[in-house]
Amino acid sequence: MSDLRTTVDRVRTRGARLRGARGASVRARLRELEAEVQENRRLNRRVAELTDLVTELVVPLARRDDAAVDAVLERYRSMI
Repeated sequence: MSDLRTTVDRVRTRGARLRGARGASVRARLRELEAEVQENRRLNRRVAELTDLVTELVVPLARRDDAAVDAVLERYRSMI
């Protein structure tokens, strides 16, 4: 009976260590994923800004309105 208790205690100890290690790796992976989500949001915002810029430039370029094109580009340059 004593051997059984020793074996059970040993298995429980190993199980606790494994759960702790898995939990740490899950937490680390979660931190990585959260950082990647933030980077994705930043990139999506940048794409949206550039899309807005292109949209603002299309009409003046089609009309060959250099003053309007220069104004849009100046606003863009002041933002970066």
